[in-house]
Amino acid sequence: MSQLQAMRNQIDQISPAGFYVAIRVGFSFPEEELNALPENWVEFYTTNGLVLHDPAMKWVYANSGAVRFSEMALPDPHQVRDRAAVYGLNHGAAVSMTTPADRGRRTYGLFFRDDRDFEASDLAQLQSIVKKLHSGVESDSLLTAAEVEALKLQSEGMRLKQIAHAIGISESAVKARLNNAKRKLGAKTMSQAASIAAARRIL
Repeated sequence: MSQLQAMRNQIDQISPAGFYVAIRVGFSFPEEELNALPENWVEFYTTNGLVLHDPAMKWVYANSGAVRFSEMALPDPHQVRDRAAVYGLNHGAAVSMTTPADRGRRTYGLFFRDDRDFEASDLAQLQSIVKKLHSGVESDSLLTAAEVEALKLQSEGMRLKQIAHAIGISESAVKARLNNAKRKLGAKTMSQAASIAAARRIL
């Protein structure tokens, strides 16, 4: 289970009407995303190209921090927020996280409630969650030096037998290290694990 999936229940409690989270978005695609918004809203939003006109998306890419939509001082000529309310997304909040060291990579989330606006404590919790997701670091998911070494050699094209010979361990031990690295990174394949590790500058 990925870190994002593991935190879903916590996000659901703060954002019961739905949410969208994208982790470490680079030039085009995020490393991971979770869309828990109503399907009919996603279809309407996508069909009408509202991402190009959504003030929340403009805020996300111009800021770091957290804000309620009600306090977002951006024009909404296409009435994206009013249209979202029709689908029960009455109150929204955006959280965005990036640092100069991230080379343009950004993690963000759009969160919704149908009952009330987000409180300061809600925003603080959401910001903490997004920060953890952006760093990708949990105490039980740090790669060991041995796992990093095996993953690096594998990403350079070496086969299990070659890696085992190079570092002086059995093939089954290499396989165990690679599988541990894959699990900790929340990857489905070894190539995806290597890609995630490279993006996080682990390799």
